[in-house]
Amino acid sequence: MPVNSKYKSLFLAGFASLFLHISSLAQRPQPPIKPPLTRIEFLFDASQSMFGKWQSGTKMDVAKKLMTELTDSLKDVPDVQMALRVFGHLKKFPPQDCDDTQLEVPFEPDNFSKLKAKIKSLIPKGTTPIARSLQACANDFPLSDTTRNIIILITDGIEECQGDPCAVSLALQKKGIVLKPFIIGLGLTDEMKKTFDCVGSFFDATNEVQFKNALRIVISQALNSTTLQVNLLDIYSRPTETNVAMTFYDRLTGAMKYHFTHTLNSRGVPDTLRVDPLSAYNIVVHTIPSVRKDSVFLTPGKHNTVGIDVPQGFLNLKIEGNNEYKKLECIVRKKNEMATLNVQEFGSVEKYIIGKYDLEIFTTPRIYLDDIDISQSKTTTVQIPQPGLVTLLTNGPGYGSIMLEENNILSLVYTMNEYATKETVVLQPGNYRVVYRPKNSRGSEFTLNKPFRITSGTSITLTIN
Repeated sequence: MPVNSKYKSLFLAGFASLFLHISSLAQRPQPPIKPPLTRIEFLFDASQSMFGKWQSGTKMDVAKKLMTELTDSLKDVPDVQMALRVFGHLKKFPPQDCDDTQLEVPFEPDNFSKLKAKIKSLIPKGTTPIARSLQACANDFPLSDTTRNIIILITDGIEECQGDPCAVSLALQKKGIVLKPFIIGLGLTDEMKKTFDCVGSFFDATNEVQFKNALRIVISQALNSTTLQVNLLDIYSRPTETNVAMTFYDRLTGAMKYHFTHTLNSRGVPDTLRVDPLSAYNIVVHTIPSVRKDSVFLTPGKHNTVGIDVPQGFLNLKIEGNNEYKKLECIVRKKNEMATLNVQEFGSVEKYIIGKYDLEIFTTPRIYLDDIDISQSKTTTVQIPQPGLVTLLTNGPGYGSIMLEENNILSLVYTMNEYATKETVVLQPGNYRVVYRPKNSRGSEFTLNKPFRITSGTSITLTIN
């Protein structure tokens, strides 16, 4: 076997082996995406009022019992860490001490025993500095861009230290430190309940059973998988539109949370997305023009469906015959609007939301086309004439212009290079005139002008002297 053939055979065999290896990797089932770590901080009210009688004992006794049960239930749940901050337990009231808040059990793996022991040891003593305690929570969460930070406030009272829990909660959420807090109110009056509406998601526990249910629901919302199906709807309200990028913004903070490229599965059904239910979202679908749906709220632990109207059609830009342009582009605008939606290149097909559009094509001279209609799932083709070429020859530098001549009116379409003696210009078919004065001729009377005509696909040479 010749040497070259031998190496060629070895190369082909190696390439085939590599291809088979890559194919086998692609066909292997991919490992599931690891869920993010969820950090839950319990903000626990141990103020004096928690000594109040409630159901089977005091509020504190009931809270201790159910919190201990909850801790036991979370012990073996993966990807969860817990911490405990307590307020109102260090200083007796009176006098009032609004600094009575402390992180008793910090975040760390396997701290369940510490958390249970601390809960059992709590004795109500002091006041209710809710705002200050919420603010202190910001420093309790280790810095991370990938964890879900959740606060669960358990209280039987309202702010007593002139703080503003609403403002603090909003600031923490806007900074991305925590998700929307949960509040479980123990035996609160209707007036007290209203004060927590702006702080977070409020759960009313008027009795022991409701408290237990509230804890269960809150933990379920914090941990359970929530899915979302985005139906991109055509003009007939069918979910047929797809293959377009979508961005999810946090409704409260404006922060970008997710980027997806919309997909239909093998059955033609929109793909299922896993998203965090503790935020509400503003969704932007990056069509041309983009479409926005604000205030999308999800039901935690459920499969949610949201529909967004994005009916689309196609715009095909073509040039008749051979294309003399190196790169001909077109500005696409919504009808009667000046803002540029898109710059589309000739020889391409792009999608647009159905409706009327105005086009500005960068030919010489420019072509303006109005009321171009884009219809559902149909292709609108815009074809312009093939241009021609004119080569301008001069004896030396000078000042010249090419004018379009229409209806006995001249309009400037091209300014010649004052230093060039030979110049080729691509022009659309039409009647033109060159107006030219040599640079060394100092009087306007030396101006020359020559009419000429361009037809599609032709090339002419014009000598100006």
